[in-house]
Amino acid sequence: MFDERSYDRRRFLRDAAAGAAAVSTAGLVAGGPARAATTAASGGAARSGAVSFRWWGTSGWRIDIGNRTVLIDPYLSRYDTGLFTGAFDEGTPLTVRPTVIDPLVDRAENILVTHTHWDHFNDVPYIAERTGARVVGTLTAYHLGLAHGLPSGQLAPVKGGEVLDFGAYTVEVISSLHSRNGAWSMAFPGVRVSRPPKPEKISDLPEGDTLAYQIRVDGGPSVFFMGASDFAERNLVGLAPDVAMVASAATTSTADYVPRLMAALDHPKVVVPVHWDNFETPLTNLPTVAPNDRRRLDDLIAAVRKASPRSRVLVPEYHTAYHFQ
Repeated sequence: MFDERSYDRRRFLRDAAAGAAAVSTAGLVAGGPARAATTAASGGAARSGAVSFRWWGTSGWRIDIGNRTVLIDPYLSRYDTGLFTGAFDEGTPLTVRPTVIDPLVDRAENILVTHTHWDHFNDVPYIAERTGARVVGTLTAYHLGLAHGLPSGQLAPVKGGEVLDFGAYTVEVISSLHSRNGAWSMAFPGVRVSRPPKPEKISDLPEGDTLAYQIRVDGGPSVFFMGASDFAERNLVGLAPDVAMVASAATTSTADYVPRLMAALDHPKVVVPVHWDNFETPLTNLPTVAPNDRRRLDDLIAAVRKASPRSRVLVPEYHTAYHFQ
């Protein structure tokens, strides 16, 4: 079960209602919850050019850097596949819900895709077509984008190691790994090395290799983003982010997941657990969490506090604009 005292849940609910929260990455003290203060509570207006991070469930984020917007794994349609009820149907038709997406996505400059499973890629082609955003991802993401009718000039294939300069911010691409299930395997493995037919069902979207990203904002924080709960330690050396968005592990198949990750990232000042919510329910607070995922979230938080006691743990709410200082 959740320990509400550890998460300071009431404070985060207040912040979600106000719509903005500031989290300091300085003056960290071991053991305490992340401090969050709303812009309204501090008596000031949002500063021009402020950087905000809004969680959209799973590993999805909206990042506003001044008047520029970056999306990571934006999956908003969130339809039922039976995954959380024990009746998983890999033939579930891919579904895009414009009435859900359009009010939340008014613009986007770049869409960063960690991998191409449906709960990460499903809405990407629609959002890219609607906004003209560039899609950054694996070669599989590139070919799936073509299959959806996106022009090649709007698709940026990457492998890991690239550092992309967008002026106000840079995006470093990190070759990463997908998490393993209880059988030490994964759902829908595979890649697309050429343009396939347009995908119609969730099993048409394979993992397609996995990436992580680190965004460094000019004059602001460096933030690391995962889309799955595994990684290659050697690829993380030297990143040392201020903030790490860490995927909750669904199984214990990956050995020493949290201690190795915290050490490889040089013990981030703030750790934000992601990919722990039921992503087949609407994006409304409080996030819906399956009982097993509640325990896994508890375990993740306990493991972070043990392996990296000076890191603050922030359990996010949907849509809240967090400002990491």
